[in-house]
Amino acid sequence: MGNDSGSGGVQSVDRAISVLEILSRRGEAGVSEVAAEIDVHKSTAFRLLGALEARGLVEQAEERGKYRLGFGIIRLAGGVNTQLDVTQRARPVCQRLAEEIGETVNIAVLRSSYAVNLDQVRGASAVTAYNWVGQITPLHATSSGKVLMAHLDERQRDRVLSDGALESFTPRTVTDLDRLKEQLTEIKRTGYGYCLEELEEGLNAMAAPIRSYHGDVVAAVSASGPAYRFTAERMHELAPVLIEGADEISRRLGYAG
Repeated sequence: MGNDSGSGGVQSVDRAISVLEILSRRGEAGVSEVAAEIDVHKSTAFRLLGALEARGLVEQAEERGKYRLGFGIIRLAGGVNTQLDVTQRARPVCQRLAEEIGETVNIAVLRSSYAVNLDQVRGASAVTAYNWVGQITPLHATSSGKVLMAHLDERQRDRVLSDGALESFTPRTVTDLDRLKEQLTEIKRTGYGYCLEELEEGLNAMAAPIRSYHGDVVAAVSASGPAYRFTAERMHELAPVLIEGADEISRRLGYAG
């Protein structure tokens, strides 16, 4: 499978997913059964099962020649469970933060080189009904993105930043790598990050990290509002409120630090 390219690679991926679906439906299946269902030669089915077994996604059952789903599936599903867990456990805290701060509150997670917004609660003072849920936003130009990036290890951060030049979205977007790294260091020191009209003119935002029970930063909670009202001074003033909210969500996820 690793040597396939182009359409052949896509076909191999499609077949591998079909194998997982078959085992999920049947519980157990042999090479011949898998080959028949996906209409391939037994040797192809054997190679597919071998590749999946090497990744822990399938395993051989007690009955020799039979395969079933492996515990690697749980590892993959854990990523989705964590996201669902974050949004469910964060929702009451986000509602309270939106009330206290009076602005729109979002939960975002890291995906590749972007921040993805999972949930949103609008404060009473919010002036627009824009829905950020499901939107991907650049890491370097958003408060959530900067917080998530600040807590990556150096190798991960370098990989994220190696995609190319930092895109400018407004005249205030930070596009200098050294300056961005200074900001990330400051975020780790203070416990929160902020952006002043870096993604959109007229929009300011601040964010704080959310940790899993392992202590890893798995998400960020942010508050955003119009620059004329949600000023830098106002954000610094409200930073302890947002940080405490992020800490409460972390405790709800089992973090005891």
